[in-house]
Amino acid sequence: MTPLPDRYCPVDGTRVPAESFAWCCPVCHGPLDLDFAPTPAPLKSLAGRVNSLWRYAETLPLAAPSVSLGEGRTPLVELKDGIWTKLDFLTPTLSFKDRGAVLLAELALRLRPRQVLADSSGNAGTAIAAYCARAALPCTVYVPEGVSTKKLEQIRAHGARVRVVDGDREAAARAAREAADEPEVFYASHVFNPYFLHGTKTYTHELWEDLGGRLPDVLVLPVGNGTLLLGAALAVAELYAAGLLDRRPALYAVQAAAVAPLAHAFEEGADDLVDTAPTTGTGPTFAEAIAVPRPLRARQILRAVRDSGGRFLTVTEDQIRHAQLDLASRGLYVESTGVVCWAAVRDGVLGSRSAAVPLCGAGLKTGLAGS
Repeated sequence: MTPLPDRYCPVDGTRVPAESFAWCCPVCHGPLDLDFAPTPAPLKSLAGRVNSLWRYAETLPLAAPSVSLGEGRTPLVELKDGIWTKLDFLTPTLSFKDRGAVLLAELALRLRPRQVLADSSGNAGTAIAAYCARAALPCTVYVPEGVSTKKLEQIRAHGARVRVVDGDREAAARAAREAADEPEVFYASHVFNPYFLHGTKTYTHELWEDLGGRLPDVLVLPVGNGTLLLGAALAVAELYAAGLLDRRPALYAVQAAAVAPLAHAFEEGADDLVDTAPTTGTGPTFAEAIAVPRPLRARQILRAVRDSGGRFLTVTEDQIRHAQLDLASRGLYVESTGVVCWAAVRDGVLGSRSAAVPLCGAGLKTGLAGS
């Protein structure tokens, strides 16, 4: 069995052994990164490989899967001239979170915990529950009040226990973290655990392969906790370092205007979240899955966007609703959070630049915005 890489804290450098159940930095209690710098395979060598994200084995810290459900390799469709979308709602649990969840479940299977815990606003919880079911691992998912009944139904159908926490998304996360400190508990956090990011990066590796060894001018990505964007940044860095890209795309991060702490920090020129928020930045939103008021990897997200020459875009509730209906009229029924990238760019903000947008979750999970 391939040895697991160690984890480390990107803030203070503290190292955490690969086999440890520790889920955060023991010094600053922040998220961890992975001591792992892979070299992706050239385009020609990918032909004939398994038709899942595991075809990029050289780039994954766990390259011998036993719990795969065939995740990844989602279709690429051109929405309009120069703007492509990957249909990441066509994954086993109907959201892109499967990309990271399979790596967390595979890691948990190697560590053999007595319990797997997760916290989620819905999609990550369903993905963790499904892959724990596949791995025959006991799983409990903490969710806040108001989560879509369809997502709760899906989590329970996979055999996971659901703990509904009084309060918001952050309250659910706090409850899960308290329980995660118990012995032999694996906290399958899509925020703290870097294995999740190395799963989401396969979105960008697939896009590179599907476009014949190139990437568009701009990668447009939804940002709440930033797992898909940070995964994209990892993939771009890997491909560029290997000489498989001649230029890096700009990363455009999209937030709902109602909850846009990162967009506000970016506009202020800050390296981290700022204490003063705009008066319009704290309300409810149809994009509930990215309504994260204090993302824990804020510094990394802001740096990744700036280093790429990218920017932040925000979308209103009307834009989200209209984008969802527009996609449905094109044959694509996507949940309200999953349409924010299309909402941000469909009216021409990118000009003549080529771009890719992900459609991250199926519309059956939430229904139409405002209905």
